[in-house]
Amino acid sequence: MRLAVEDLAEFERALEAADTTVAVRHVEHLLDAGAGVLPVLVEIIAAAQRRVGERWLRGEWSVAREHAATGVSVAAAGVVARHARRVPVSRGRVVLACAEREWHLLPALLVAYGLRADGWEVDFLGASTPQARFVSHLHDIGPDVTAVSCSVLRALPSTREFIEASTECGIPVLAGGAAFGPDGVRAAALGATGWAGDVRDVVDVIARLPTVVPPAPALPVRPLAEQRALDVHHSWLVAEVLRSWQPEAAAAAREHATVWREGVEQVLFALQATLVTGDTRILSEAARWVDGLLGARGVRGTPIRDLAEALARNVREFPLAADLVHEYWPASPHSAASVG
Repeated sequence: MRLAVEDLAEFERALEAADTTVAVRHVEHLLDAGAGVLPVLVEIIAAAQRRVGERWLRGEWSVAREHAATGVSVAAAGVVARHARRVPVSRGRVVLACAEREWHLLPALLVAYGLRADGWEVDFLGASTPQARFVSHLHDIGPDVTAVSCSVLRALPSTREFIEASTECGIPVLAGGAAFGPDGVRAAALGATGWAGDVRDVVDVIARLPTVVPPAPALPVRPLAEQRALDVHHSWLVAEVLRSWQPEAAAAAREHATVWREGVEQVLFALQATLVTGDTRILSEAARWVDGLLGARGVRGTPIRDLAEALARNVREFPLAADLVHEYWPASPHSAASVG
């Protein structure tokens, strides 16, 4: 059975209504009609969930409505899991975890169900997995492969600890999630054995990973030290940047105070992620994200340029980060695509 545009549209309508019953029934119908597990995961659930996030970014949906829709998607994914478990285990064993500070459970669940449908035994350790739990599970289970999911930049540096723990045991590690970007550059920089862009890629790539790997090479000392310093001072930096950066109309829109803070947090996390991966595209991506966030809420003027000035003033004690802002922060969101 080939999935149609209307199949996605019907699932999206269920998310809009926060109607778990309709969403579950729709997914059950697709699977019973012969749609494969991977197409339903990628073309229905994952595709609809991306649009949920876009609606929040555009200011069309509240956080509460976004969370309600995500709950519906998780329930629908459970239907897929039941179908996936009908497939006999014929491959190896995977330990799958979300990086610490990564609370987005759904992307990792979709990966777990996709792998299970391909014959892998999957131990999923849950959201924001503590490193100690991950390491303990590696020693207790001895999996063939590990996988780490990371959707948000704030959690990207912590994925390095999972990668180190896995490769030190000789176990290959697959990295994936939105925070890793559109290709394998960040995953490779952090020492991962492989990278996958979606569930289909995971199934394909994981089967081709080497059986044994050497320990991940050490990260450059100065950028890593500065990333950790930025993390220690993160709350103070957020407060200082907010104090000196006031988007036009922000004072008159107090209901958006949390949004302004989220924009500043995203940019500071982008600096940390750039330091540990060396991928300067992260800064232009963050600039476009903040510009979309503010533009959807009626902020005019030059918020991206003004934010860069506020950042430069407040990260002067962090020379590598200051240089990144000076060299790679786009002058406008229109120039962001060509930066890095």
